[in-house]
Amino acid sequence: MANRLLTRSEPKPGRTREQRAPRILVLGIIGLIAVVGLGLLAIPILIGTDSFFAADAGCSGQQTGTAGQPPAGAKAKSIPSNYLFWYKKVGQQYGVPWTLLAGIGTVESANGTTTLPGVHSGANAFGAAGPMQIGIGGAAGDVWGGAATHPASQVVNGVATDEDGDGTASVYDPADAIAGAAKYLLEFNVQNDPSGAIFAYNHLQSYVQSVLFYAGQYAGGNFSVVSAQLPAGTSVAGCAQTAGGVPLVQAPSQVVATAISYAEQQLGKPYLWGGTGPDAFDCSGLVMMAYRTAGVNIARTSEAQWATEVKVPAGQVEPGDLVFFAGADGTDTDPGHVGLVVDPATHTMIEAYATGFPIRVASYAGRGAIGFTRPAENAKASPTGTSSAAPPVGGLPTPGVTPSPTATSRRGK
Repeated sequence: MANRLLTRSEPKPGRTREQRAPRILVLGIIGLIAVVGLGLLAIPILIGTDSFFAADAGCSGQQTGTAGQPPAGAKAKSIPSNYLFWYKKVGQQYGVPWTLLAGIGTVESANGTTTLPGVHSGANAFGAAGPMQIGIGGAAGDVWGGAATHPASQVVNGVATDEDGDGTASVYDPADAIAGAAKYLLEFNVQNDPSGAIFAYNHLQSYVQSVLFYAGQYAGGNFSVVSAQLPAGTSVAGCAQTAGGVPLVQAPSQVVATAISYAEQQLGKPYLWGGTGPDAFDCSGLVMMAYRTAGVNIARTSEAQWATEVKVPAGQVEPGDLVFFAGADGTDTDPGHVGLVVDPATHTMIEAYATGFPIRVASYAGRGAIGFTRPAENAKASPTGTSSAAPPVGGLPTPGVTPSPTATSRRGK
């Protein structure tokens, strides 16, 4: 038997190349099929991953087991180390994504760094206290349970806990407060409905959006939950492939790609009326600098931008177009607010909204948009690719220099 096998497997000298070639080809095909098969298995994991949950959680946030914890992204380094430690520890302990806890802590108290009333002692005007702003009485209700600081052995009807084991449950102690917040979120089904639980924490859609934004910023990886469509009550924010928090879209030109990229890099920076960067912006300052970076000069204020740019029908909006709103201090003919369209299919824009709100990804659907313009058309007006339009009265501000409010319109946030 052995001799026969050896004889049958030995190739004839004249046919060595002819026999090896098919075998190599077959092995190559088998290897290719294996790689493709593994790729097909990986695709549902990548597309379905919600960076606030483990890989077995889909875009709906449905959880089949204990919530996993997303890795920390580069921006998580901005969180004080003691807060980051407790966000992660509490998140793992209670099965709540630590990024959501960090988002709440950021919005409520800048992770304990603010000196506003009620964060480190006492309570704010609504009766909320501590770095996670948990109700200890008044309009905020007694969510904590018992005194703001009480012995851990005391039985209370609330979320109070002694997370760090020092014998005291204190709403001002970061560890205790973060654990209390996690317990509250669990009461409102955060594993299955993160947006609904956050909404229960603070009944504002803008609050939900801000928390999700920061949570996405702190999470590592390429996917995050974004609030492209503002969640209604207890609905879950949709999942979208992102690059720095912005849905990936096909830009119609290099000019638009550059402008959107610039605006994306400003996400999370504060709003400042009259601001044109690099540290803070108002709405028209943000879009002006985005297009200036792309080589297109547009007017400084939203009113002037609306008046001087090419209008676009709502049904023909493209990424990079500007969307205008009357705003709090404008009109339908003299708009006071503007955003940069990122994805018309999801009505997504980047905007510098108002004082207290970071530059963010938001929806322009249902917000009373009065119309759209296309600054990129200005690039076609000059052979050099830059706008031939004259700069507004007073000239364009120097990059990185914030003009005084008196040099700009009182509108055009």
